[in-house]
Amino acid sequence: MEQDRRRFLTTALAAAPMFVPRRAWGANDRLSYGLIGAGGRGRYLNRNFQTLGAECVAIAEVYEPNLALGLKDAPDAKSYVDYHDLLAQPGLDAVVIATPDHQHYPNLLAALDAKKDVYLEKPMSHSLEESQLMIQAVRKTKQIVQIGMQRRSAPSVIKAKEIVDSGILGKITMVKPMWNWNVSRELNNAPLEGKLDWKRFLGPAKERELQPMRFRSWRYFWDYSGGNMTDQGTHLMDVVQWFTNSGPVQSAVSFGQVAKMIGSEAPDVFCAVFEYPNFMATWTLNYCNSYENDWSIQFQGDQGTMLISNAGFKIWKEPWPKNPEPVQQMEAPIPIETHIQNFLDCVKSRNEPNAPVEVGASAVSAPHLANLAFHQARQVRL
Repeated sequence: MEQDRRRFLTTALAAAPMFVPRRAWGANDRLSYGLIGAGGRGRYLNRNFQTLGAECVAIAEVYEPNLALGLKDAPDAKSYVDYHDLLAQPGLDAVVIATPDHQHYPNLLAALDAKKDVYLEKPMSHSLEESQLMIQAVRKTKQIVQIGMQRRSAPSVIKAKEIVDSGILGKITMVKPMWNWNVSRELNNAPLEGKLDWKRFLGPAKERELQPMRFRSWRYFWDYSGGNMTDQGTHLMDVVQWFTNSGPVQSAVSFGQVAKMIGSEAPDVFCAVFEYPNFMATWTLNYCNSYENDWSIQFQGDQGTMLISNAGFKIWKEPWPKNPEPVQQMEAPIPIETHIQNFLDCVKSRNEPNAPVEVGASAVSAPHLANLAFHQARQVRL
């Protein structure tokens, strides 16, 4: 019997490398993470993660000035140019990915291969095809992946969703997401200050000679982004679909132009129209005007109207001229902290986060479809 027991233990230990036990979290344990992409958004996330008690132990960034700024917020973190080297660092519980859109897919796959949990900035993908591949890759693992769509964890937005679900608006026939900022200007193509690893920045994108504005303003070039259509549209079209329980978009048309952002490929003024089974949605953006500044979404039903924005929400009864005062309202900003905290909690509990990859894919599907319609100058069906 003793010989059999030893033989069993020997066999089990030989197989042990195939099983890696999950970390047992104590009440006061700090999550250790690496930051991939230390641009403005990456540094913003980095500060908030640390405020909530997580510890940044590594930063990967292709542009030296950004890396230096990132290290100011996390002076003890190890620094890398190649994110693969960061993923090989021992002791990482998770990674925060805040790179340009075209890097999200390879970044995510590498992080999953390294068995790291992931907080991935939106928009999740650079194309509809990538979205499906990313879902498949995540669901082959047990990793926690949260897409950075903070409205999914915002108390005021969650409350607004509950109210819409109560039926207070009646039959919703039109939804109008909108974003107005007066920020458009000619792109800066002056030489960069500091060293940039241009080849690593390009990654899977088309090889070309460095143009500084392509790095400074990568969001306005199709090789690296879906433009403002997916950047801001991911947030707003997610709320549209979430609140209406609509399922995927059916078709889209889109028109836009570069009005003031000279040098940009992506429009700074546009309008997209989306067809859903039971309603229509118009998504407009104007970066040349600040009237009703920032974002808003108007839900129009036959019994009432809801206006939701960064300040909270208001609801009016129909008919509006006879009911000028809101019947319900809530003033509350959209915090990033609750969304990050949800991710940190899920890393420890292994529960599904508020914005998993399926939500990320659904949210960006309509904007991706609108970009296809824009490029093809026709109505495109999903």
